[in-house]
Amino acid sequence: MPPADLQAFAVQLRRMNGEVNRLVHGFAASQGLHPTDVQALAAILDSEGPMTPGRLREHLGLTSGAVTACVDRLERAGHIRRSRESTDRRVVHLHYEPGARAAARAFFRPLAAAAEGATARFSPEELQVVLRFLTALNEELGLESPPRR
Repeated sequence: MPPADLQAFAVQLRRMNGEVNRLVHGFAASQGLHPTDVQALAAILDSEGPMTPGRLREHLGLTSGAVTACVDRLERAGHIRRSRESTDRRVVHLHYEPGARAAARAFFRPLAAAAEGATARFSPEELQVVLRFLTALNEELGLESPPRR
């Protein structure tokens, strides 16, 4: 890909990231949370398996203490619950509360509407390519270790 095209991708990805961050910060403020807490909620929601505080720490690149504080805030705010679902009582699973999902859906409705409006401009075949690109980009980014805080 020519450098100019790569730069155009970078500009658009930064703009999209900025817009999503603006919404995330607004949601965090409306819920009395930190933006990192919203990242944690997304990680818990999108997790393919049970999310644990340890996996969350690795995903966010936070210290154990910072993850504990984050999980405590999320639990106090009613967004998640902890459970011990294993015979090993030391293993804690984090679950997104259904009521919290409704609050997030309501707040992020403009994002969903924007995505719906944007997807309407593309054919199903084009959307498959876009989805493949976003999946590949996320896979590549996932190979990078988050910086330790």
